[in-house]
Amino acid sequence: WMIQKPHKVATFFGCIGTDHFGEILKKKAEEAHVDAHYYEQNEVPTGTCAACITGDNRSLVANLAAANCYKKEKHLDLVSNWELVKKAKVYYIAGFSEGLISTEVTATVSLSNSEDGSVLTLTLSSVLGSDFFSSPSLRIKPALFPLIGRDTDLGEFAIRQQLNAKDSFSVKGRTDKYQKFNQKHSRVVMSMSQKSQTTVVKEKCDRVTMFPVLDIDQNNIVDTNGAGDAFVGGFLSALVQEQILEECIRAGHYAANVIIRRVGCTFPEKPDFH
Repeated sequence: WMIQKPHKVATFFGCIGTDHFGEILKKKAEEAHVDAHYYEQNEVPTGTCAACITGDNRSLVANLAAANCYKKEKHLDLVSNWELVKKAKVYYIAGFSEGLISTEVTATVSLSNSEDGSVLTLTLSSVLGSDFFSSPSLRIKPALFPLIGRDTDLGEFAIRQQLNAKDSFSVKGRTDKYQKFNQKHSRVVMSMSQKSQTTVVKEKCDRVTMFPVLDIDQNNIVDTNGAGDAFVGGFLSALVQEQILEECIRAGHYAANVIIRRVGCTFPEKPDFH
C-alpha cells in the first residue's frame, strides 16, 4: 500500500487450511497486491483471531491453528519458492512464527543471503513470543538488523537469551556482541508501546534517539488493532527503498497513524505520504 507500484513487491509465505477463511486470506492478499504463496493443507483450519475493542484499548484471542503447521520441506524447499527467497532484499519474520513454527525455517531464510547485504527484521509479537526463543534461534543472530518490540517484549527477550540486560535499552548493547554478517547496516533495536508517544531507537555507538509519533486527537483514534503491524509495514516500505533510518521510522509512524483512524485493518485507496 505504501509503495503502490510496482505491484507485488512483497512475497508472503504462510500456512492456511482449505476452508472459507483460507479463501478470504487469498482474496485479500490478491486485492492488496501481495504475492502470497501459501502452504495449503486440509488437516487444520486456517488461523483466526477475535479482537475486543473498547475505546482505544484492545484485547486479542488468537487461534493460530494452521499457522503452526508450516512445513519447510513441503513448501520452503520447493525450487519455485526458494527462488523467491533468494531474490529478496529484506526478510521480515514475526516473533510468533520464529517460536511456534520452526526456528529451522527462520535460520534457513535469514542466513541464505545474509552475506550479500540483505536484511533480517524480527519483531517480538508478545511476551509469549519471547518464551519460545531457544538455542536454535542463536543461528539467526548474525543476520539480525532491526529487532522491534515493546519494552516488555524486549525485556523478556533479554531474559530468555541471558543477555543480562536491565531494560530494553540494554538489549542493543548486548546484541552487538553477536557475530555479524551484514556490515552494511549497524544493528538496531526499536522499542514502542501502544500508549507511548515516541519510538525509541538504539543504534550505532549505543546512541539512543526518540522519534515522536504524529500528533492525533484522541477522539480520532477509532481502532488500535493492527497499529504495530502498520508501523512495521511502513518502516519496511522505506527500508526496501534504501531510505535512511529516520525516514523508515517516519514512514512507519505515518502508516500507523492512518490505521488507528479506521475500523479494522483497512486503508484508504492511496497513501498521502511525502
